[in-house]
Amino acid sequence: MTSFFNTKKVLVAGGAGFIGSNLVNRLLSLGANVRATIHKREPVIIDDRIEYIRCDLMSMEDCRKTVAGMDYVLMCAANTSGAAVIASTPLVHVTSNIIMNSQILEAAYFAQIKKFIFLSSNAAYPPSGDKPVTEKEMFDADPYDIYFGVGWMKRFTEILCRLYSQKLKNPMAAVVVRPSNIYGPYDDFDFATSHMMAATLRKVIERHDPIKIWGTGQDIRDLIYIDDFIDGLILAAEKLSTFDAVNIACGKAYSLKEILRMALEIEGYKNAKITYDSSKPSMIPMRLIDIKKAQELLGFTPKTDIYDGIAKTISWYKQVYLPESKDKKEKA
Repeated sequence: MTSFFNTKKVLVAGGAGFIGSNLVNRLLSLGANVRATIHKREPVIIDDRIEYIRCDLMSMEDCRKTVAGMDYVLMCAANTSGAAVIASTPLVHVTSNIIMNSQILEAAYFAQIKKFIFLSSNAAYPPSGDKPVTEKEMFDADPYDIYFGVGWMKRFTEILCRLYSQKLKNPMAAVVVRPSNIYGPYDDFDFATSHMMAATLRKVIERHDPIKIWGTGQDIRDLIYIDDFIDGLILAAEKLSTFDAVNIACGKAYSLKEILRMALEIEGYKNAKITYDSSKPSMIPMRLIDIKKAQELLGFTPKTDIYDGIAKTISWYKQVYLPESKDKKEKA
């Protein structure tokens, strides 16, 4: 990484979340002057160099306060949850996120921010079967029905980014990053709100018997380790100077059954009983993501092998949530 962010004033909206926490850490290492928003959660990265602002981005006044004096804004704040919540309450991610995204974009524009980076989602893409989806296909058709609300919320915000970057007299550079499924340290491991990878790893670590899996286990996902995603996010923020959208993903895909097999092997959990509940929502059956644009425009290449990424995540989880396992290892 270059010294692009050295001494720059950077706002990370959503500084206590999974992506935000890892991003704050990286920006500090790059010499940035970091401000981060927190809402209900307490921050997990404790460092005197971070200026935390407790606020509610549903409030325009708070949005204006947080962006004041900043050079760059990275919008990681969002109302998020896992498959169960989306399936049972499809509107949960619509209104609040549209308000937050719209208001912080407007506040950033009038504060004359140099560049705004928005985290979109691969769930906003239409079905693409076994073909890796490219950036230009986003608006070719509706998203999967299960993601219709959240998908169009993300699409609407992407249109707003284009508006601020291309359609106004005094434009503000706005960049859209579309991640694949991210996993790693500081992820949400709460079963009520977690995504597939975090929930699966926790079940293995805690030796659930049986390990209950939603769907058939055949769903295919592109999974990217958080450090690799932050690499791509930083590159996009640095190198893209006007409106553009770019996929940041691993470029490889694995079934849930494969993920589970690797996790069991890493944990040494032998003869685990696994049950599959096909009555539960499986969300997207297959999502392959094309990363050629990121490779060509940004020089982005993911570095972390899926097996190594799972091992690192399991190790982090045990150190943070199961300190007794760390003590046993040190005494051995």
